[in-house]
Amino acid sequence: MSEDWGFAPPPFNAEDALQRLRRDAREMGLTERAGMFERKGLAIAKFLLADGVLTAAVVKKPQRSGPDWQSKTLKSGAEVRDFSAELKKKLSAWSDHDD
Repeated sequence: MSEDWGFAPPPFNAEDALQRLRRDAREMGLTERAGMFERKGLAIAKFLLADGVLTAAVVKKPQRSGPDWQSKTLKSGAEVRDFSAELKKKLSAWSDHDD
């Protein structure tokens, strides 16, 4: 049985989502440089909007020699929130490990 409550979630706006990701990254203490977000000179995350498709990537582990990226296509506001939350957890774990 399918229930239709008469409303749908708002359409996903990739441009707004990109701005939110950038803002969230800055609030987490990351610095934007050359399209990537860094901490202490190490690449951490990058976001790309092409043809209305938002792709976000985070490194497996911060390192000086060639970051190893894990990419994910974000298609909804929930996926954007989940990505931000996961990035925050990783940053916290890396900070604990670095100290």
